[in-house]
Amino acid sequence: MKRNLYLVGAIIALILILDQALKIYIKTHFSPFEVAPLLGDWLVLDYTENPGMAFGTVFGAAMWHKLALSLFRIVAIVGISIFWFQQAKSSAKREFLIAIGLILAGATGNLIDSMCYDFIFPYDACLEFNRLEGSGVISDCGIWGQIETRHTGFLLGNVVDMFKFNAFWPDWMPWLAGREVFPAIWNIADASITCGVLLVIFRQRHYLPKRKGKKNKENASPISEAGS
Repeated sequence: MKRNLYLVGAIIALILILDQALKIYIKTHFSPFEVAPLLGDWLVLDYTENPGMAFGTVFGAAMWHKLALSLFRIVAIVGISIFWFQQAKSSAKREFLIAIGLILAGATGNLIDSMCYDFIFPYDACLEFNRLEGSGVISDCGIWGQIETRHTGFLLGNVVDMFKFNAFWPDWMPWLAGREVFPAIWNIADASITCGVLLVIFRQRHYLPKRKGKKNKENASPISEAGS
């Protein structure tokens, strides 16, 4: 168990370091919505922030919506950690433990943003990704007038996203022609969660093999033998 703990712990630490280092770099070196090529034209850095769940999904405008999402992340992290230790004690396959670790690392990475970034970086209520209709928080944005913006504080911060695929479906593709293959903007934490979930889905038979029922006539009861 110790080997698995050290290995998965190292993987989680590496993902968190890379995730937070890139987010801080983007926050301090990019202007909002600035785009820079990463791998040619098909994968770019596109700085935005997400007030909701992974891949830009918005949970809701009220403060308790965001707070509930952050609290859910905390509960999920605790639950996943407990599950990981249970599986490690029961000698689960290492690959399965790594998959759980990837999910744990991703959830923790995005939670750090919500917990800390409003206190570390200056907040501009007039930026587009800080606007949140229905929040009830009014800010004066000069020529833009009075605008509703998101709530700020502990567990209420945005999640920094930066990766974007510039890939489009070919013109001959029915219904999808010309549309983006994957329009969401994401980060390392999102990718870590996705990889972990996909591993669990597609490798679950390998991780959790079904136990075959024991068919042992020697253990059959005398009554059943008599009735046969």
